[in-house]
Amino acid sequence: MCAIADTGSVRKAARQLGMTQPSLTTQLHRIEKALGGQLFFREPTGSRPTPLGHAVLCRARPIVAEMRALIDEIASASHHERGARLHIGSTNSPAVAGWLRRLRVRLPETDTTIRADVSANALLHMVATGQLDAAFVHEVEGAPLRVPDGLVEHELVAREPQFIALADSHPAAARDVVRVADLADDQWMVDPTVDGEWAGLRRIWAAAGITPRVVHGDYLTAVDLVTAGEVVTPCQPTARSRHGMAIRPLYGDPLAVRLFMACRHDATPAASADDLFADLTASYLEIAWASEAYRAWLVRHDGLLSVGI
Repeated sequence: MCAIADTGSVRKAARQLGMTQPSLTTQLHRIEKALGGQLFFREPTGSRPTPLGHAVLCRARPIVAEMRALIDEIASASHHERGARLHIGSTNSPAVAGWLRRLRVRLPETDTTIRADVSANALLHMVATGQLDAAFVHEVEGAPLRVPDGLVEHELVAREPQFIALADSHPAAARDVVRVADLADDQWMVDPTVDGEWAGLRRIWAAAGITPRVVHGDYLTAVDLVTAGEVVTPCQPTARSRHGMAIRPLYGDPLAVRLFMACRHDATPAASADDLFADLTASYLEIAWASEAYRAWLVRHDGLLSVGI
């Protein structure tokens, strides 16, 4: 189920899982029969989760993550000679690649692995239970995460504005800043599996007095629909624009997130929390200033980017 949701099609998921498409289709049908409902809409452009599918995926992803962690732990226990290991996690962020690069330079003898997940709460749980040494997550304003006891938060950015991605042919793309009300007639793509996303968007829609049409989807696969002018979707200011896409800030920055790294009080990873956070901070600053849309926003705000150095 997770592979189908992540790749957007049964064909691609089967290839990723190393099985035939008919075998995966049969397995999906068995799961749907057991659960008593359809889990994916089959469309010409691929497969997308039904409301029931989204509900099941929210439960399935942490289970898959824990199974992967169990397999890793067993493999680690039987291969002590492999040396030190560092497990980090993150919600989707362009800063992750630079973070990994810096950590591997800092710790060349350490086996550094990363776990990516759309659920910040799932990642925080994995840190608390020792499956991860640290996690970089975002918390939607007005929708606090469930931070387990015993975790230490290292705040990177107290309030990062979220931008909007739309087709470059959209009338609003001609402006430097877009008002939420200007997108009242557009269809918004929302990923309901992202913790706090629904609450944040409903809040800004209510404040703007709009009730837009909504389609559920995965932000990682939204590019084609955005460039085709079918949807608009919120995005990080550090997101890279693609051909046919425009990324613009929202007027008044009504949608924002808090970025922080979490680790345990008693954690003894291969690197100190301060070192992990320093490399994360450097990576974030690098991609923030490299983003054309974010750089323009920063210039208009006198270069204001308060990071937790």
